[in-house]
Amino acid sequence: MDRLETRELAYFVAVAEELHFGRAADRLGIAQPPLSRAIRQLEHRLRVGLLDRTSRRITLTPAGEVLLREARRVLDAVSSAAQLTQRAGRVDPRLVVVMKPGGDGGLMSEILARYEAEPDAVPVEMLVCGIGEQEDLLVERPVVVLPKGHRLADRTSVCQADLVGEPHPAWPRASGATGIRPGSGPDGDCGDFRDGSQLMQLIALGRAVAVLPESVRSNLRQDLTSVPVTDAEPTTLVLAWPEANRSRSLAAFVRTATTVGEKAAAARSANRRLDMTASLREAVTS
Repeated sequence: MDRLETRELAYFVAVAEELHFGRAADRLGIAQPPLSRAIRQLEHRLRVGLLDRTSRRITLTPAGEVLLREARRVLDAVSSAAQLTQRAGRVDPRLVVVMKPGGDGGLMSEILARYEAEPDAVPVEMLVCGIGEQEDLLVERPVVVLPKGHRLADRTSVCQADLVGEPHPAWPRASGATGIRPGSGPDGDCGDFRDGSQLMQLIALGRAVAVLPESVRSNLRQDLTSVPVTDAEPTTLVLAWPEANRSRSLAAFVRTATTVGEKAAAARSANRRLDMTASLREAVTS
């Protein structure tokens, strides 16, 4: 069998994600008949059915589910190869840092400021989205974010049992991917959200509560509050980089991030001790 072409894989991924030839063709910017022919030819070359077609719907066969998963990886790798090649050809070197929205534990501003002073520092290109070595930067205790009028808002701490019956949000899922539902349990969820601002709006309206890392406290809206969840698993913030990379500018960034993470961890530990002392004093006087 000849090697599969990236064009074929892109066509198949579009059909597999849309489960509709017309929508897939529109997405690809081609006509539907050649797309249908390309998928039939792909099935013929692979000698296996990828789609179950009926007059009303299209579904993936087990083989189609495997090809969708692997094709996504291949197309991502091809895209990554092109980007890495373009970056390598630049005259001006730079360090690309990718993070999820709110996924820096509140540390990125200080990391970037300190990194600029490093002798091996280069300009940083920040990419905020959606394998290699890694460094643990910060372990954060979980807190539940609540509207200020919530029945648990005045508590100094809660446990997961206190949250039973509360609606929990569901992280948005890509087609075919497994969803992660933070704090979800037998009580169900309140549906998907698209970004952090939508999640906070849902909470403010009393339609959700969310268990999140404690660094979220620094950016909470005035109508929201947070309470530590004593028996939920902590969140570890990690910095990851390609294992084979020996860049001095990357090494300097890792050192800087580690230093900032250790400083933040010590400060938060001290604040927790102060909070505990204040709570004990309040309990004694009452």
